[in-house]
Amino acid sequence: MTAAPHQDPAPHQDLALYHDLALHQDPLPQPDLTLHHDVVLHQDPAPHRGLAPHQDTTPLGRLVATVERLRGEVRAAHEAADGRALVELAKGILIGQLSCTPAAAARQLDELSRETGLSPLDLAADIVNQAARDHVSEVAAEFVERTGTLGPAEPSTRVAVRLRTAESGMLAAADDTQAVAESLLTNAFKPLGAIAVAVWTAAPDGSLALAGYAGFPPGEAARWRHVPPGVSTVARLALSERRLVTLASLQREGLPSIAHLHWPDGGRMAVPAGTGGRIHGVLEICWPQPLAPQPPQIERQVEALAELCARTMDTASPGDPGLPEALLPDVSELTDLAEGLHDPAVVLTPVLDPAGRLTDFRIRHASSRFVDPAGRQRADVNGALLLEAYPMAAGENGLFDIIERVHATGEPFRAERMSLTALVDQIPLTSVADISVSRHGTAVLLIWRIEDETARLADLLQHAQRLGRIGGFEENLVTGGITWNAQLYALHGLPAGAPPVPLRELPGYAHPDDSAALDRFLRAVLRHRSPASVDLRLRRPDGITRHIRVVAEPVLDADRRLYAVRGAYQDISAQHWTEVALAATRDQLAHTAAESAERNRLTLQLQHAIMPPTPPAVEAPGLRVAVRYRPAESESLVGGDWYDTVVLPSGLVMLSVGDVAGHGIEAATGMVVLRNALRGLAVTGAGPAQLLSWLNTVTHHLAKNVTATAVCGLFDPRTRVLRWARAGHLPPVLVRGGEPETFPLIEGLLLGALPDVTYLEREVRLEPDDTLLMFTDGLVERRDSSVEESLLHLVHAAASGVGDLDGQLDRLLAESRSDTDDDTCVIGIQVG
Repeated sequence: MTAAPHQDPAPHQDLALYHDLALHQDPLPQPDLTLHHDVVLHQDPAPHRGLAPHQDTTPLGRLVATVERLRGEVRAAHEAADGRALVELAKGILIGQLSCTPAAAARQLDELSRETGLSPLDLAADIVNQAARDHVSEVAAEFVERTGTLGPAEPSTRVAVRLRTAESGMLAAADDTQAVAESLLTNAFKPLGAIAVAVWTAAPDGSLALAGYAGFPPGEAARWRHVPPGVSTVARLALSERRLVTLASLQREGLPSIAHLHWPDGGRMAVPAGTGGRIHGVLEICWPQPLAPQPPQIERQVEALAELCARTMDTASPGDPGLPEALLPDVSELTDLAEGLHDPAVVLTPVLDPAGRLTDFRIRHASSRFVDPAGRQRADVNGALLLEAYPMAAGENGLFDIIERVHATGEPFRAERMSLTALVDQIPLTSVADISVSRHGTAVLLIWRIEDETARLADLLQHAQRLGRIGGFEENLVTGGITWNAQLYALHGLPAGAPPVPLRELPGYAHPDDSAALDRFLRAVLRHRSPASVDLRLRRPDGITRHIRVVAEPVLDADRRLYAVRGAYQDISAQHWTEVALAATRDQLAHTAAESAERNRLTLQLQHAIMPPTPPAVEAPGLRVAVRYRPAESESLVGGDWYDTVVLPSGLVMLSVGDVAGHGIEAATGMVVLRNALRGLAVTGAGPAQLLSWLNTVTHHLAKNVTATAVCGLFDPRTRVLRWARAGHLPPVLVRGGEPETFPLIEGLLLGALPDVTYLEREVRLEPDDTLLMFTDGLVERRDSSVEESLLHLVHAAASGVGDLDGQLDRLLAESRSDTDDDTCVIGIQVG
């Protein structure tokens, strides 16, 4: 017996019986507050808000306290009535399932309450959820599943009680939206901390009307009775986006709404209220303080209540999934309207799933003027589903989205030159049409006007002539009639009503220098009857001269006699002056190219005079010196690389390589200055560090805008000691016994960066058969690798070196992976 409430309900259980049981119970007595309400409205309520009777013993104060007490009793009576309606509904379900009397059902409910430990109200909500299997029961069940993972929360039974109690209150006041709003606030939203509720109805023109409210001041509600179309409010945002919208703070979001001045920092939640794919209005809930992000189960509860609210707003329930499609209203009237239209029209009705959600639209009627973009007849689409007939309409922001939005909100949609795509033998075919979509009751009227191909081509030709500045003409040589289009009048600078200029009179409007060319053109067309064209300078009445190209062809009759000429004028002034400018530019570029080539030739001659690509062998005591110099592949990239080996008066041998930044004559002349300066400074007998310090001074003060890198070494043949220093250059590589190693990277700033720089120098004693390599970065540098990686590759290549010094240097150049097209200098020193 105790398990009876948990049995599966009958397959066709009709819940209307239980609603009737709840609605036909004995109502609670309602006190008459008319007199007290009038008294309260005519006084200043602020001083007496929340005043206890003992705080004001005046007659007026006692009256106010009595009114407040009676109001509280009325609210409590309403809450008790809503709860009693839920209990009576559960009793009705037990009567139907157990086939018992109302008294037995009441005893069964009490017994189940004692056995389960639940209150009669909680147990009643559970029984109704199990029997209803509707959206509210789904939300309650979902809350039960999620409660375990969301931490402390409201008991699931209380969620069901709140939702079912609110439902009972709304059903009891189904025709009174104001009472529906009050029931929602009292039973459903106050436990969530909300302070006010507004129910808006949406009109097809996009306006909103305040159909019911609770918790808002009466004066505030009167100011928000009507919201015109296009005004951005919280409810408008939810309606346009067709989803639940949560605003943490009204003031922060900057959206106005009812009572936004009373609780400016309060949170708002708005959700569209609709059934069967149609949105009837918006349910808006107000919190007095900022609203924290709400968990999904709270949002689901609000959506479920909005759906219940929508059912009270649409009492006819034309979109009820249980209503046979053949009985849908508005279709016959809409069909007659579609037949009376000149443009093709389609009448659509919504198709809902068992849960009442919109899934598609059925094509109820295609008018007699129906033109299918895919070429099908109206009989091929009548009765079909929209997405079956036109699957390409399901694309994002496509035709189906538009129809769904119009059906939901009632706001009509119109667009010109919209693309419609249909599948023809699995090949997409796109047409251009003017579209109109409007809702009429529950049905939707879709009107399209496929763009006429002839009109489209004529319009295309007109725009092409305007963009190309082309004017067309036809001259009848028999009657003398001449036809010009509007563009040709504009090219001639004549008003639209002026007489056209015949071809024979065209020389009188052209520049005298173009007379000969015009005569040849006219003879070819009028005498030899062959197509021809001519370019001329047309002198217009407004004094402006335009460069015009005239193209004409003769028109012959059946006897091969010339009776008309057709052709076109094109304004080529911009093209003419562009060609003139291009010719001048070509001449300037040719002159500049010649100057650049000569400049590069002289620079290359200067560089080769000082740095020959195949330098002679250098003779030095105790040393075998070989040099390789590889110029850049492009003559335009003549650089500033240099090398030098010279035996000084002291007997020391100076070895140096360097690289001036940049290319061209500036880099080449800078290289000459620095190379010769270093030679002269080396005669002083100073060490390599001092030589680089002096060379930096020369670079900074005497060589304009020049920077460079260099390595300088002084080798003493008697002791085989090499002293060296560097200025921003890569260090030398020493190969000893077939094992290469790089000299340490000592400090040294590049030349010319600062006026005074001190350089460091190091010493290394070379052994017989040692090979020393000094080089510029053109040997190793790559665009896709770091300098360290490229230097490591050079070290590996030097390690495998065999043969004489010249062969080693040739092999290093051959195996170089450099891709910067820069000059390359390599000095090889082999100790004897």
